[in-house]
Amino acid sequence: MNINWYPGHMTKAKRMMNENLKLVDIVIELLDARIPKSSSNPDFQSMFQNKIRVAVLNKSDYADDEKTKLWVNYHINQSITAAAINSLNKKDIQQLKKTLFAIADEKQKEIKQRKGINKTIRAMVAGIPNVGKSTLINAISGSAKAKTGDRPGITKAKQWVKINPYFELLDTPGLLWPKLNDEKTGLHLAYTGSIREEIMDMAEIAVRFLEEMTELYPQLLKSRYRLENLDKKAYDLLADIALNRGWLQTGGIPDISRAARQVLDEYRSGAIGRTTLELPGKK
Repeated sequence: MNINWYPGHMTKAKRMMNENLKLVDIVIELLDARIPKSSSNPDFQSMFQNKIRVAVLNKSDYADDEKTKLWVNYHINQSITAAAINSLNKKDIQQLKKTLFAIADEKQKEIKQRKGINKTIRAMVAGIPNVGKSTLINAISGSAKAKTGDRPGITKAKQWVKINPYFELLDTPGLLWPKLNDEKTGLHLAYTGSIREEIMDMAEIAVRFLEEMTELYPQLLKSRYRLENLDKKAYDLLADIALNRGWLQTGGIPDISRAARQVLDEYRSGAIGRTTLELPGKK
């Protein structure tokens, strides 16, 4: 599958992020709990190696609970603080704030001992496009201070958000990486809306999604789309979905484009059910 992967503005975004890393003490990497591996930019490993790191698995209410626990433990075993949240859930946000404030307090005490100053601790919120960075910052701050949008890459400029007198967050543009070596990674990002749709064949993306879901979560597909038999080609399943929903073109032909759009929209909104497409340590 040919995906035009790396928009030109992301070179500038990466340069800006590297410059801003000098100003921060903590990096919060926001991941999609449904695709924790694919939603982690591999460049971040080297970029953030000298920073305190926190992995936040967002949209955990859309993800498979048992697999999410495995991913949280995976990050903890890498000496990275990890939390699974729904950024729209106040309880989750309060717990995350406690975790972040505790880390900030420790860092502040360490700097006080070394330099004798009370330093404001700054944390960068980083991640790929459309993973919910601005929404998370607004939830933590309790107000709409960071700009949000439903299109990948809407955050363009640096935004500092003061959370309390000694803790600030920096919102950053969503950042992909220059070379995509794994097709499945690209597909997973396409399913969740982290790649611009204008450059993709939505029907093909939906077909590949149905193939994967048939293997991992067949009962969810059967229940959501009233499919009795999954033992057929995924394109035919897409046609069945269009027929079951009454989406027909002139002459009674199944409206494949509408079915593809609807299937992907329903996956992104969590309507299909709780799924996690990746496991730690597996390709």
